[in-house]
Amino acid sequence: MVGEIHDHDAVQALLQRVLGMVRGGQAEALYTARDRALTRFANSRIHQNVTDHDASLRLRLIDGERTGVASTNRLDDDGLQRVIGQAAAIRDHAAPNPDQAALPGRNGQPDPSLGYVAATAKADPELRAAGARSVIAAGEAADLEVSGAFSTETSTLAVANTSGVAGAHTTTQAKLVTVMMGEGGASGYAQSTRTDVGAIDASGVGEDAADKALRSADAGELEPGEYDVILEEYAVATILEYLSFDGFSALAVQEGRSFMELGERVMGDNVTIWDDGNDPRGLPSTIDYEGVSKRRVDLVTDGVATGVVHDAATARRAGTTSTGHALPSPNTWGPISWNLFMAPGSSSKDAMLANTERGIWVTRFHYVNIVHPKKAILTGMTKDGTFLIENGRIVRPLRNFRFTQSIPEAFSRIEAISSQTRLVEAEYSGITARVPALQIRGFNFTGVTGREEGG
Repeated sequence: MVGEIHDHDAVQALLQRVLGMVRGGQAEALYTARDRALTRFANSRIHQNVTDHDASLRLRLIDGERTGVASTNRLDDDGLQRVIGQAAAIRDHAAPNPDQAALPGRNGQPDPSLGYVAATAKADPELRAAGARSVIAAGEAADLEVSGAFSTETSTLAVANTSGVAGAHTTTQAKLVTVMMGEGGASGYAQSTRTDVGAIDASGVGEDAADKALRSADAGELEPGEYDVILEEYAVATILEYLSFDGFSALAVQEGRSFMELGERVMGDNVTIWDDGNDPRGLPSTIDYEGVSKRRVDLVTDGVATGVVHDAATARRAGTTSTGHALPSPNTWGPISWNLFMAPGSSSKDAMLANTERGIWVTRFHYVNIVHPKKAILTGMTKDGTFLIENGRIVRPLRNFRFTQSIPEAFSRIEAISSQTRLVEAEYSGITARVPALQIRGFNFTGVTGREEGG
């Protein structure tokens, strides 16, 4: 239930009280709160309904080159005094960090209502169960076993520091995901994520997964090699997720491990990618974990590397300002692009299919890893719907392939981009991407997966 933990005035009063209790040096108070409810289904039956309600405070104290961080979910005066003492003790015994950046100062506060939908915050178990039953019905009609989850959540992030930052943002998210399985290795997947639970089409999610599963039964093998591919939006979003870690971060550029050579062409001229936490077409997150308002960052424009995301530390080294992409500091990841977009084109998946003489249709990737950061070479496997294309038609399902591919090279060979886009949330990281489908010439598949690899 949404309550005081998401009340911005009450939260800021708490943060200011904490800062007022700190003696000496700089201080940053980071508050996170979440009300999350989840209806889970497996074996074509709803079997679990859980809720999670939590609020916590993370305090960072800085004195010169020394930093101490401690956290607590005890928000009474005793808990606050304890966390201050713990952070101070850690700071006083920490090794000096000459790269320690000063805390950001006051900056503009974005629209606090962006990304919040009351219907999602108030969603009850009955609403989620109805959505789950719609998905299950689609699977049962196709004689498939259905599993998945329907979640709704309200999250608040608030930050205040002794340099004048005082920002807060509350968002909502609804997500429905399912996997359907059947005879002959049939497997289908679908996902929908929105700020507004009312925008989730549960029947459509179920029908998409069932259709993919039915068409993937009794998959055969195909020799490894380079094939033209059609990548559905799920697969494209996973690629962008790993480019976020691998290259779009200023820290990756500063450490010499990014493929992003600013000002240079790194992809084809039909590729434009950006990050924008204020765009309502995504899942907005308008401030970062240092309280800095997020700015749109054009990452790749017409194939040219035009920007990377910054936090306070990387901005200081680069002689610029934070773009509002910090994780809780200190961390080893550096800034992260969480709200990715890829520009659509003018094609469609049907047109891409018709224009493919011989190739592979990929629904999504999983078990992806970075092989070579500087070249942005990724490896991973296809999943939940991989098909052989011949003469403009899908002719048969394929066993899952392992791919090993430099993504900048592949994105330099994009033949067509769909005009429609889909919002996809990454399975584990929480990064979101609104992306089109892609037709790419010469994508490298290095082997057929075995059972131990999810085949």
